[in-house]
Amino acid sequence: MRWPGLCVVTRALLALALLLGLAASPPRAQEANYPSRPIRLIVGFAAGGGNDLFARLVGQKISERLGQPVVVENRPAAGGRVAAEFVAGQPSDGYTLLVGASGGMSIAAAVYPKLAYHPTKSFVPLAMIASFPLVLAVPAASPIHSVAELIAFAKEHPDQANYATSSPAFTITSELFKLKTGMPGVPIPYKSSNEMMLSVASEQSLMAIADPPPTVPLATSGKVRALAVTGSERLSELPGVPSMAEAGLPDVNVHLWSGVFAPAATPPAITSRLETALRSAIAAPDVQKKLKAMAVTPGGGSSEQFRQMIDADIRLFADVAKAANLKFEE
Repeated sequence: MRWPGLCVVTRALLALALLLGLAASPPRAQEANYPSRPIRLIVGFAAGGGNDLFARLVGQKISERLGQPVVVENRPAAGGRVAAEFVAGQPSDGYTLLVGASGGMSIAAAVYPKLAYHPTKSFVPLAMIASFPLVLAVPAASPIHSVAELIAFAKEHPDQANYATSSPAFTITSELFKLKTGMPGVPIPYKSSNEMMLSVASEQSLMAIADPPPTVPLATSGKVRALAVTGSERLSELPGVPSMAEAGLPDVNVHLWSGVFAPAATPPAITSRLETALRSAIAAPDVQKKLKAMAVTPGGGSSEQFRQMIDADIRLFADVAKAANLKFEE
């Protein structure tokens, strides 16, 4: 390339500026053309659990809105923390996203001092999919029909006192329940809340406190017996099941959530498009209907609202862990 009449230094500077401009243009073009290939949606739990169901429901809708396939990839391990750490280390290009739950995000940040990521520093919280209370259940064949009977049974039979869990969310709630009642209970780890509830249905676990999506169908079909719902309100899907407050345990008041996250350095143009697609997907009437059928409250607020809620949750769960003297190992 020649520029007649320009000195050597000027020509060199112009050439350098042209090269820098060419080098800078591809990222801008990539942002403008996003997405141009399939998007991976990483779930830190096995197929069949609540977060997996949320991912597949919302993934299909955002695929329709973005014009690219959304592929759900399950990486179950360590209550969702392995998946979160994996996504935090992926390129910040919007093609690898995380469906993160309270347990692996806000609760993990509150109880694991050496956590390799932070929910609002290592990620951009894009949108909350849903929030929900938890359900305490025992085997349908069990002689236990109330929270008071469960507490009494566990105290009388400590060798049979155990509970199923698949994330710090369920562990911290179960341990809070133990703290407030004085009952014993040893945790039994599983890979998903679906596996947790199946262990209860098959009488391998005395109890479990889990999310509604896998629990409500088993309760309504008579395979497990729901004893209480965390918080102060009953679930409309389980109208005959009292709240923990009604059962005399108002302090067992835990509500969890699930949402979508992108790596922290993802360009604002991409996170904005993802947030818009997600909020639109969650607001779709058929998605709202399906989420409510899972006994959860649909989300869909702004990214900033989601971020503020997570930071508040971290402070709350840190206080609960301290009060209950809970210690978790990585």
